[in-house]
Amino acid sequence: MMRAWTILFCIWIWTPSAVNGDTDADDVSALNVFYTSVNSPNQLTGWNESGGDPCGQSWKGITCSGSSVTELKLSGLGLNGNLGYQMDKLKSLVELDVSNNNLGGGNSIPYNLPQNLQHLNLAQNQFNGGIPYSISQMASLQKLNLAHNQLRDALADMFGQLPNLEVMDLSSNLITGAIPESFSSLSSLTTLYLQNNQFTGPIDVLANLPLNDLNVANNRFTGWIPNQLKGINNLKTDGNSWNSGPAPPPPPYTSPPGIPSNPGQGSAGNNSPSVGGGKSSGIGGGGIAGIIISILVVGAIIAFFLWRRKSRKFSREDHFEQDQPFASLASNELKSIHIASAVDTAMFKSATDETTFQPTSASLKPPPTDRKNRSYDEDEFSKSMPVKKAKSVLIRKTMYSVADLQVATNSFSVDNLIGEGSLGRVYKAQFTDGKVLAVKKIYSSSLPRQSYEGFIELVSTISQLYHPNISELVGYCCEHGQHLLVYDFYKNGSLQDLLHLVDEDSNPLSWNTRVKIALGSARALDSGYSAPEVSMSGQYTLKSDVYSFGVVMLELLTGRKPFDSARPRSEQYLVRWATPQLHDIDALDKMVDPQLQGLYPAKSLSRFADVIALCVQPEPEFRPPMSEVVQALVRLVQRAKMNKRVLAGDVQDASRRGDDRDAHDYMF
Repeated sequence: MMRAWTILFCIWIWTPSAVNGDTDADDVSALNVFYTSVNSPNQLTGWNESGGDPCGQSWKGITCSGSSVTELKLSGLGLNGNLGYQMDKLKSLVELDVSNNNLGGGNSIPYNLPQNLQHLNLAQNQFNGGIPYSISQMASLQKLNLAHNQLRDALADMFGQLPNLEVMDLSSNLITGAIPESFSSLSSLTTLYLQNNQFTGPIDVLANLPLNDLNVANNRFTGWIPNQLKGINNLKTDGNSWNSGPAPPPPPYTSPPGIPSNPGQGSAGNNSPSVGGGKSSGIGGGGIAGIIISILVVGAIIAFFLWRRKSRKFSREDHFEQDQPFASLASNELKSIHIASAVDTAMFKSATDETTFQPTSASLKPPPTDRKNRSYDEDEFSKSMPVKKAKSVLIRKTMYSVADLQVATNSFSVDNLIGEGSLGRVYKAQFTDGKVLAVKKIYSSSLPRQSYEGFIELVSTISQLYHPNISELVGYCCEHGQHLLVYDFYKNGSLQDLLHLVDEDSNPLSWNTRVKIALGSARALDSGYSAPEVSMSGQYTLKSDVYSFGVVMLELLTGRKPFDSARPRSEQYLVRWATPQLHDIDALDKMVDPQLQGLYPAKSLSRFADVIALCVQPEPEFRPPMSEVVQALVRLVQRAKMNKRVLAGDVQDASRRGDDRDAHDYMF
């Protein structure tokens, strides 16, 4: 009888533990899902597909503290499959090591990783895609090892909130693009392995980190190795395309403060990461003003610097005559061109509608120049033109969740990357209802410490912008430390594509179109390409905008990038190379984009160059107000009226000679 009671007592004691267990229920559920996701392998002894007590029953690889699972170490067990979809339920997990297995199966690292990890080791598996954003939320993370996988996306700029990270190993993957600017925030990082990838651009962003072990070998890095890094005992840099000789001092045209001045394959703006990769031409973490690739104009930037300066006022200009002699541009040529870039991706609408900022009262004071056969009246810049104020209307915008935008952008995949700018990256977002939008993911470094309030103010300001050349803000997102702006998406490509990615099947922009783009852009312009005083003082001004626009006009004139490492050293920096030639008619003709095939009027070209020369003056006081630049371009358009009959006659003569080119391609 006593023996029977003993057996019953034991059954009573053990049954609850077997059913409910001592382990936290969420931990049990997450491990059950993990077990089935790796195909319930025999080598995971003690594990169950449902229920069980990982802590009480000593499941293989599990370490607990009380009822919570704190460590999961399953390295080298030949596991297949994936990690499951409930890993984030392991709230107390501080170490996850599933290295040296066959996990991933060509799929991405799951987004929902445990958020309190200190050590994360997924090395030597088969994970594909990019690094999930959830890693950026692991404030306690000390060691991150993702080496020897198949990661191929450019790194997102998401490393600004990892103050405890000491060791990072991303080696032996296929990661593209540049090192994000947020790497500069890794204040505890002592060991960094990036070797055997496809990184591009400079490594200046690493210069001030407390590194004692750095390996960046066998990538596609360019520029110079910063002096701060040369003293590292364990430094490996071979297998890259470093510039030879000493690094040059910063030239007159430099990028905003916080961005190194070594040239890379792309550019960066104000404390921005460098694009890294993908479709945005690989913007480097450092860059000189001339290095900035493509066009700067973006609605978000307009509001951003509006918000910083508290001084810009907008108005609409109503003076431009609708009967101007330009041909209506075909819809596939300009109607939906958005001035977008790897720098500050702008969602621009048609550049044909004439709208401008309120002109200032300052008059233009061009410095003296010695130009042969000067072709314009300098006084014309100081004339004023009538404008009327636009009404500002505050529009409510849709608030999106990070999860929604994560799904729509395929976890901000590099395949969805449109471009990158000084404020952030822009991604194409495909929603389940079929709607396609563009999402700008703003870098935390671009906002002040009170980032939430600053971002809301930014959204409020953008919501009040009205300009026909700027895509309207659709919505925004501000949660989990993320700040995103959502715009309409225009599929006809960016100005960067049209200028610098011309292929055999594409038609180059005509002179007519380039001047119209310049005029439309000028009316919606804000900073993106840096004026000299910006890097010296860190202060953006209206005159900095003028300089920035001058660089854009140089791109339109020459078809060149602001910085192009493929060209001879003397021609790599566009502003430095082009400025001396803007005052020489003969030299000017030689520097015009060859894709124009000579189809432009010499006088129009010369006047266009005059505007550029004034905009890119090193001294801000010699640059005209932006409103007067707009007026000068408008006059350039209006001058076509006087030449209309002559040009028409020339076109008829050309037609008789069998020249079947579009007459409107050279009506300027």
